[in-house]
Amino acid sequence: MREIVFDTETTGLDPLKGDRLVEIGCIELYNHLPTGRHYHVYINPERSMPDEAFRVHGLSAEFLADKPVFASVAEEFATFIGDAPLIAHNATFDIGFINAEFGRLGMPAVVSARVIDTLMLARKKHPNGPNSLDALCARYGVDTSKRTLHGGLLDAQLLADVYLELIGGRQPGLILVTEQEVAAAATVAAAGGVRPILVRPAPLPSRLTEADRAAHAALVGKLSGAIWTSYLEPAESPPA
Repeated sequence: MREIVFDTETTGLDPLKGDRLVEIGCIELYNHLPTGRHYHVYINPERSMPDEAFRVHGLSAEFLADKPVFASVAEEFATFIGDAPLIAHNATFDIGFINAEFGRLGMPAVVSARVIDTLMLARKKHPNGPNSLDALCARYGVDTSKRTLHGGLLDAQLLADVYLELIGGRQPGLILVTEQEVAAAATVAAAGGVRPILVRPAPLPSRLTEADRAAHAALVGKLSGAIWTSYLEPAESPPA
């Protein structure tokens, strides 16, 4: 299953009052594993940058002046996310801005049914909080040493790690596919194809010894009324 973890930075808190997107960062997961594919863009908001927002993400109007406007990246962004579930922290905020930008261009809105809010997941799992992204990173031991300011792509990377912990944690010992197989599957998915079924080149040899088989047969022979014995193939008669 393909999922997209994403984060945005903006000029403020309310897209209905003229605030705009200035950064989008996305991380692709396939079966809850990062594939290495990501999408990241800085956006010219076509307006000034309030001091309060600048103190959060450090993106100045001067820095963003030569960046593309949302209209010029909307299609590639929509193509990258496709119809995959979208995962964000306090998702109402991020989706509100995405849909406001899509709405200006007459593009379809992201429906709430495909959105997973990690803040809601965290509140259910840790009702006593705190459940900010920083707090969850600290709780789960996710390294935030590179995070001095908020940033779309970096925060999406941190959130991807937090999300995996919230849904049960990634256990490397239980991962039965290689990184190459994950990458290949992601490539097929991105191209709109169907992920091929992975077939083991040769069956694993049985670990049962003849002594094990004999001991099992002896145990079953002592049981009366064992239903499964009626499904066993009869033993071959010895040659006369």
